[in-house]
Amino acid sequence: MLHAQKTMLCLLAGLSIHLAHAQGPQPLVAPKPIAWYVQHAPFSMPPVTLPQFPAREFRLADYGATGDGQSLNTMAFRQAIRACAAAGGGHVVVPAGQWLTGPIELLSHVDLHLEAGALIQFTRDHTQYPATGENGSSLASPIYSHGQEDIAITGDGILDGAGDSWRPVKREKMTDTQWRDLLASGGVLSADGKIWWPDREEMNNDHLRPFMVSLADCRRILIQGITLRNSPKFVFCPSHCSDLTLDHAHIFNEWWAQNGDGMDISACKRVIIYACTVNAGDDGICMKSSGADPNGPALQDVIVAACTVYRAHGGFVIGSNTDGGMHNIFVSDCVFAGTDVGLRFKSNMGRGGLVDSIFIQDIVMQKIVREAVLFDAYYQDVPAGATRRTDVPTDKTPVFRGFHISRVDCQGAATAISITGLPQMPITDIFFDSVTIRATKGLVATQARNIHLHEVKLDVAEKPVYQTDRTAEIIDR
Repeated sequence: MLHAQKTMLCLLAGLSIHLAHAQGPQPLVAPKPIAWYVQHAPFSMPPVTLPQFPAREFRLADYGATGDGQSLNTMAFRQAIRACAAAGGGHVVVPAGQWLTGPIELLSHVDLHLEAGALIQFTRDHTQYPATGENGSSLASPIYSHGQEDIAITGDGILDGAGDSWRPVKREKMTDTQWRDLLASGGVLSADGKIWWPDREEMNNDHLRPFMVSLADCRRILIQGITLRNSPKFVFCPSHCSDLTLDHAHIFNEWWAQNGDGMDISACKRVIIYACTVNAGDDGICMKSSGADPNGPALQDVIVAACTVYRAHGGFVIGSNTDGGMHNIFVSDCVFAGTDVGLRFKSNMGRGGLVDSIFIQDIVMQKIVREAVLFDAYYQDVPAGATRRTDVPTDKTPVFRGFHISRVDCQGAATAISITGLPQMPITDIFFDSVTIRATKGLVATQARNIHLHEVKLDVAEKPVYQTDRTAEIIDR
């Protein structure tokens, strides 16, 4: 029996949905129902509309699919989804089994529902991914949709993107044993022996690596219950979408997965990310925005609540693309355990825009590798095998201001708080309240103004606690 519609009614009614038991630190307070976070957001959060689906089922096996892990089922998925859409919508049901397939296109009014024991395995044969974009500049994502409405991926099953057949691996990210095993599996090495590729074709065409789930210009989206793992690049990537809900989704990439972001929410509006778990090879839960929007900031009205991020470059992240602007983001009751950075806000000249009205509260962090909180206006993204840029763009200035960070407990970090603004655009109006961080270094700041500390305790080994210069204005109350 399908539960998607019943669960959506529960979400709308604000009934409590509990986090699954997991190892690791727990939130400072028990997670509340989604409705609580909407009602208590520090801004007027508009309703996030959920998709609705007719009570019709389209069983994948009825379209010739075979769940033996060997038969390619691309056509069966296509036919089932098209039949569902043509009938006015419903649920395409994937039963237990291993279903090998090429790319899947989601169409309007279709819920792709994976029953318990179902594994959708995307093929390692890259010829099955057709060229897309201008002049074939990219390849079709394993799951993709453009300009559709009322779409969902739900259930208890797993989608595997066969990402290890696409991604490079840096030597520095593996143990000696892992590296030896990787070399024994085949593949090719870069000239300096520091980067492994699955084959020479992938080494020469890394720019073609697709996102695992790519949704563009879609409305009313639900991702619920399922596991997305082993992505060629970023895992979940909605762009210019609206009314997006992720509920109890599980996202997993190995920590050495190059460019293996968990989720990148780009230029979207009315978004709820609730009770999700992420392990990623790059940023965990990340907000991005590019391109001007005549109706205001390209990304706005976002709630991230009761989520857990394990290995990742950042737990909750903003940037580096912020030129479309961001406004009204509320993050609450989240746990970051073992991430490189806990709260990571980054951009640079050429990618920046106004980011304001950001509210973060009730955060638990443990064993953070670098900074518990990081503001960086000089960030540069360096692909595998590339070098840092020496030319500095002069347009699209990053502006970080109006951040409110409260009730944070971090047990272990290299640096508690690091703030690096630009001389022409300091980072301003950042408010810390009831924050406790145990770290090696304390607060390091330059080009920062109106940084307010209220009941902030930095238990650090290296003194002085504040390592700032004359361009940093710290107000400790």
